[in-house]
Amino acid sequence: MKFKFLSLFAVLVPMAAFAEDKLDSGNTAWMMISTALVLLMTPAGLALFYSGMTRSKNTLNTFAMVMGAFVLAMVLWIFAGYSIAFGASQNATLQNAVGGLGNIMLDGIKWTDLSGSYPTYIFVVFQGTFAAIAVAIASGSVIGRMKFSSWLIFVALWGLIVYAPIAHMVWGGKGALLFDAGALDFAGGTVVHMNGGLAGLVLAVLVGKRTGYLKTAMKPYSVLLAAVGAALLWFGWYGFNGGSAFGANAIAGLAVLTTTAGAAIGGAVWMLLEWIIFKKPTLLGIASGIVAGLVAITPAAGFVSVGGAFIIGAFGSIIAFLGVVWLKKKFGYDDSLDAFGIHFLAGLWGAIATGIFALEDKKLLWDGPLKESGNRMEQIFVQFESVVAVGLFTLIGTVIVYFIASALTGGARVDTRVEEIGLDETIHGEKAMNL
Repeated sequence: MKFKFLSLFAVLVPMAAFAEDKLDSGNTAWMMISTALVLLMTPAGLALFYSGMTRSKNTLNTFAMVMGAFVLAMVLWIFAGYSIAFGASQNATLQNAVGGLGNIMLDGIKWTDLSGSYPTYIFVVFQGTFAAIAVAIASGSVIGRMKFSSWLIFVALWGLIVYAPIAHMVWGGKGALLFDAGALDFAGGTVVHMNGGLAGLVLAVLVGKRTGYLKTAMKPYSVLLAAVGAALLWFGWYGFNGGSAFGANAIAGLAVLTTTAGAAIGGAVWMLLEWIIFKKPTLLGIASGIVAGLVAITPAAGFVSVGGAFIIGAFGSIIAFLGVVWLKKKFGYDDSLDAFGIHFLAGLWGAIATGIFALEDKKLLWDGPLKESGNRMEQIFVQFESVVAVGLFTLIGTVIVYFIASALTGGARVDTRVEEIGLDETIHGEKAMNL
């Protein structure tokens, strides 16, 4: 089957250079760098961020869950995920939710093929890093109590059954459900952060709470490692958001600025909230606020002004703070490392706020109510539709995938003895530090 790219780039970046089927070395270099930056976010940034926050006896298991998720998700993405997300379907009805299977193992895509003005192979890997970090985010909710075998089966199935269809619905081009509705998601507020964060909450509820939760002190292994991880996430996020302009262009410049503003104000707001409420501004709080600000600005990065970015980042941090400090205690769920509180809640706010603060600039906007008619209220309604659709699909899909993984591994939760000793030694036979 001859590969035909789905006009996504012509819609996302309506620039003259992208209308030509000609390789541009500048755009190619930027996309390669952006891909490397996003790759850094998971097996380094997120892994360190999560590992620093977990208990010492589960540090390596935490790192392994993130790194294991990344490598397995990338393999499955190349094998079939990319085709499901961005392949062309022969059925118009199915095209609403999934692409085709014509590009399994990248069949039909030649190394000389271009996506706009850079090689399609780069786009494949770039999008694969998004698929990998989305499922890795969910691991933060079940650290210290989920079987590694169950987790890996969950990763493999979730990437194909949940992530790839959602990526298609939002970014799959003409014929895809939410793309046709005009939903705006510049770099993954719904596709990555809402998706991964809600999957984490579902897992946390289904696996159950950690033994001794709210009764035993569960101190982080190293706040310093967590802060370094957050800094690496911020660094890599320039590829995450800036790369989503799909070229070294002015939109990428806008995304880099708004990303910086969102992260900075997010960290500052969280710090002030802790200072006012708890009288002590913690390093972990500043790091968490930075990540919350980054998550919130992600869907809006290429659509809003710096003023809009400050507002989105600030409220994203406030909402995530409330999720971590108040909501989790109110409802009693054990979201170990606050994947739901930070990624889902800030991502949800960012997705809706995109409709509120997006600039009425047709050179920036994708096709949708705001671009076509200037109807902002209709655009906000579309944003609500998109978060509801993604939320329902993630909820149902995650439950199904969890029970399959649990059935295949004789239950997804480790036994009490393993949990008490720690997963580092019992599952991996290693210690974070041998002193």
